[in-house]
Amino acid sequence: MPIRQFQAQRMHAPRDFQAIANTPVCIEIGAGKGKHALLFSGQHPEQTLYAIERTREKFLAMQKQHGLEPHANLQPVHADALPWIVHALYPAQVEQCFILYPNPEPHNPAQRWLNMPFFEFLLSRLQPNGQITLASNIPEYIAEAEQQLLALWKLPFEKQRIAADSARTHFEIKYLQRGELCQQLIIRKPEGYRTRFDDFQPLQGQSPAQAVEE
Repeated sequence: MPIRQFQAQRMHAPRDFQAIANTPVCIEIGAGKGKHALLFSGQHPEQTLYAIERTREKFLAMQKQHGLEPHANLQPVHADALPWIVHALYPAQVEQCFILYPNPEPHNPAQRWLNMPFFEFLLSRLQPNGQITLASNIPEYIAEAEQQLLALWKLPFEKQRIAADSARTHFEIKYLQRGELCQQLIIRKPEGYRTRFDDFQPLQGQSPAQAVEE
């Protein structure tokens, strides 16, 4: 059954929104206190990473750590990911997207990333051959995402077991120390893959009414 279409034009801009240039970027959704963001930006100085975190306390912790380990290619963003992505990102702009240990939404499956209409919009922002890395310590979450990739999104992916000594996030460290199985899906957008948002330009702080008028 086709998923309903995401209503991108209805998204209000995040508070204090600032537009970005239309150059290749990487993004992390739910960056937490920024452990992975700092690791990645340090290891890949040639790539710009926007690390998005909604929770104020975690964002401030990331900002503080970034001040101690300044990386010019890391841009912490305090915002809800959905409106920020709609207002900031251009079609086919994203090289890599990281969603590491998201809330499994046990009581609201429709809010899991690959079950959301928004996922189609996210795919439109991904470059051809761009990648989404989705990690979880919950086997059922990974299994459901695999099923959605095969049946709904029709995207190629590789499932990987995360090494016991991996330490990308605070959650990852905790889960692996407990001996839990941590897995990730490396999802690739093939050349020629189409979405209904391929021509949708960023709203760049416009109100929904302005977006509809245009």
